[in-house]
Amino acid sequence: MPAFQTLPGFREFYPDALARRNHIFRVWRHTANAFGFLEYDAPVLEPLDLYKTKSGEEIESQLFNFTDKGGREVALRPEMTPTVCRLVGDKAATLKRPVKWFSIAEFYRYERMQKGRGRCFFQFNADIFGEPGVEAETELIALLTQCLRGFGLTEQDFYVRLSDRDLWFYYLEALGLDEARSRAVLGAVDKYEKAGDDAFKGYADQFGAPLDAALKEKVLAFLKIKSLDALEAVLAPHSATAAKLGARLADWKKLLGNLAAMGLEKYISVDLGVVRGLAYYTGFVFEAFDRKGELRALAGGGRYDNLVGKLGYADMPAIGFAIGDMTFGLLLEQRGLMPAFVQAPDVYAIIGGEQERLAAFADINAIRAAGFRVDYPMREMAFGKQFKAAAESGAKLALIYGSDELAKGVVKIRDMGTRTEQEIPKVGVLETVRDFLSAAS
Repeated sequence: MPAFQTLPGFREFYPDALARRNHIFRVWRHTANAFGFLEYDAPVLEPLDLYKTKSGEEIESQLFNFTDKGGREVALRPEMTPTVCRLVGDKAATLKRPVKWFSIAEFYRYERMQKGRGRCFFQFNADIFGEPGVEAETELIALLTQCLRGFGLTEQDFYVRLSDRDLWFYYLEALGLDEARSRAVLGAVDKYEKAGDDAFKGYADQFGAPLDAALKEKVLAFLKIKSLDALEAVLAPHSATAAKLGARLADWKKLLGNLAAMGLEKYISVDLGVVRGLAYYTGFVFEAFDRKGELRALAGGGRYDNLVGKLGYADMPAIGFAIGDMTFGLLLEQRGLMPAFVQAPDVYAIIGGEQERLAAFADINAIRAAGFRVDYPMREMAFGKQFKAAAESGAKLALIYGSDELAKGVVKIRDMGTRTEQEIPKVGVLETVRDFLSAAS
């Protein structure tokens, strides 16, 4: 048994795995740049108080936290939202609004491991600050869909479930529930898809009695709503909160209209069963799901207008989402959309003896400086073994430095695809290699 093993839930990335991870990050980064988002980064270690009461009890129980050598209570970040709120809040006076930022970073949660979930993971995070209207939701949901579509995924592979915590609160208020009972109901709704009726046990424990059966029936009917028409029909009888509900329905119509104008309606599903469990969410919330239902949520987010203010800064409207790399990577593998990465050199240098090696070094260094990948044998090897190594490497070109070539002041260049060779003056190696590889790409 090895002396040291990776900690449970943590991952190594050998070169082939890292190539796949970098591919995902590259597409995410390119997409965010196309939408005009700016990239930022932040510390992996934060004060523990940043997450207490800000992220919710579930995440708080999963923290990797400890007391550092300075006596400070700290935690490895479990998510990015409180951190980005701190960054934006601290510089709010100097930032042009709306603030559109994104990051790709690693996070840590001590939770039960399962398929698509570990104790360390990467996330793409995108947030908009300073825009209170549904234009921010429009932009972020469009970005989310493109972050998935950019890999070749279609409406046959995923969809975005759209819900609204504000609408839930207005509806529960219309049913006669106060804020505390409404929050308890939403906690049950958040767990209902997985736990069924057991999700309502927390409500009974908190208030000493189960939720009234008639109210529970209305709650369950509301969470099963799947269309705007059905939503309007359910809300129509509630005149006591008509102004709030009417304004909110207008926001729904505008948001869905915006997304339809972008051609994204086929990706969007009205689904009041999504409420997101984190304590800071306020208005619209959304989650992207595997259309086949084999994987857990691919991404999730929503509006959190109160969090910047709760951290001690001036209030600022905010909305964001995150995509985790583990579940998303599984989806790409399942759909056959993860490329096979051959990390091959562009050029392999085949070298005779010590003098030929010294002559080759100048060309190798110049070609590398021009941005091309070059490999060569570090030890002397027979020509036959070197040709075999060049073929196995996947290189497009081989440069051959033998004693005859050295005497004539030339280098033999072999196209590894066609097996054709030609001699070129040594002074023209870089130009020839550049021309060939540019044409090949």
